[in-house]
Amino acid sequence: MKKPIKSTILAAVCAAAATFFCIPAYSSQKEEKIDALAERVFNVASQQVKLMCSQLGPEALPKHVAPDGSFRTSVWRDWVSGFFPGTLWYVYCYTGNEEYAQLAKVQTQKVAPAQFMTTNHDVGFMVNCSFGNGLRIGGVEDYAEVMHNAAHSLVTRYSPVVGCIKSWENNPGRGWYYPVIVDNMMNLELLVRVSRMFDEPHLLAIARSHADMTMKNHFRPDGTTFHVVNYDPATGKRLSGETAQGYSDESTWARGQAWGFYGYTMMADLTGEASYLAKAEELARWTIAHLPEDHVQYWDYDAAAKLIANEPGLDRKWAGELPDGSILRDASSAAITASAFVKLSQITKDRKLAKACRRMAEAQVRALASPEYLAAPGELHGFLIKHGTGAYHANSEVDVPLTYGDYYFLEAVLRLLGKVE
Repeated sequence: MKKPIKSTILAAVCAAAATFFCIPAYSSQKEEKIDALAERVFNVASQQVKLMCSQLGPEALPKHVAPDGSFRTSVWRDWVSGFFPGTLWYVYCYTGNEEYAQLAKVQTQKVAPAQFMTTNHDVGFMVNCSFGNGLRIGGVEDYAEVMHNAAHSLVTRYSPVVGCIKSWENNPGRGWYYPVIVDNMMNLELLVRVSRMFDEPHLLAIARSHADMTMKNHFRPDGTTFHVVNYDPATGKRLSGETAQGYSDESTWARGQAWGFYGYTMMADLTGEASYLAKAEELARWTIAHLPEDHVQYWDYDAAAKLIANEPGLDRKWAGELPDGSILRDASSAAITASAFVKLSQITKDRKLAKACRRMAEAQVRALASPEYLAAPGELHGFLIKHGTGAYHANSEVDVPLTYGDYYFLEAVLRLLGKVE
C-alpha cells in the first residue's frame, strides 16, 4: 500500500500549492469575462462541429487526430461514440440554432445499437452523453426508452458478490478476473437517472453499491486513486490495485483521478449522499493542491513530479518527457475536472471550498480556451482541444485532441454559465 504521501518529491513540487485556499483571485479588468470567453469558444465550436460532420460517413463517429495529422474515427461500439453527439447537443444548448439540433439527432442515432450492448461497461458514457443530452437539452422524449434499455444492459455486468459493475473482461495474463476501473464511476449517472425516470429503485441500489465499493477499495490513504482494482469474482475479495494507463501501479494517473472526482461529485449531486459529497470534497482539495502552474494536468502526477525534481536514474521518456523537453499533458483531464469543480462549487456547504472550486474551474477553462490548447477554426479536422493523452505507454493517443476532451470542456463552460446541470 502506498504511503499517505506518495513521495517527498511530489510534496516538494507541490509546496507552492500546499493549501487549496491560496488560489489567486482573478481581476475582471485584466481577464476576459466568462460570458465573452463562452461566446468566443462557442463561435469556434459551432464552426468546428460542422467541419467534423462533413467528414463523417453514415456510421463513423470521431475519435482523435493521430500524431501524423490523420483523422481517426470510431463506430458505435467504441466507448467514445457518444461524446460527439453530446458535443453537438451542447452547441445547440448555447446557440439555440436548430441546425445543430438536427446535426445532433443524426449523430446520436448512430449510437442507438449501444443500448443493447452488454459487453461494455461504458454504455453509460455512450448513451447518457448522446441520448441523455438529447433528452435533457433537446427534449426528445423518445430517447428515454433508449436510456432505459441501456441501463438494463449495463447492469447485466453487475455482481452482487463483488458489489461492482465489471469493467473489462478477464485477463489471466495480468491476473485479472474481475477488473473494475475508476472510470466506471462515470457510468453510474445513467443508472441513477433511469432509476428516477422509470421508478426502478434497484438501478439506484446498484449504482450506490458500486460507488460504495469503489470508495472502499480504489482510494489510497492520501486520497489518490488506483486505476484498476482486481476482485475475486467468487468471494468479492479485493486482490490488487494497479494501473493500465498511468506511470506505475503506485502513481496517480491524471485522468483516473479526474474520473473519480467527477464521479463522486455527480453521485453526491444526484443522490444527496453525504459520504459521496465528502469524497468529492476530498478529491477537490487534493486536485487543487497538485495542479501545475497553468492548471492543466500532466498525464500522471507522480511521473511529472519525478521529472521536475530531476530524480536520479529516472527513465525520462517513460515518465513522459517529450522530445522538446516538455512534460506530456492531458488536457482532457483538465476539462473533466473543470466541469466537476463547477458542480461541486454549487453543492458543497463549505463556502471557502465552493469559492476555490469556482476559481479553479475558471482557471482551467481559461487555460483550455487559450491558443495553447484551443484549436483555431478549420484546424484539427474539427476537434477543439489539443494536447490530450489516452494511454501513453501503449503509444495510443499521445498528445492529440480527444473527443471526450471537447465534450467536457464545453460542458464546463456551459456549467459556468448556468446553462446545464
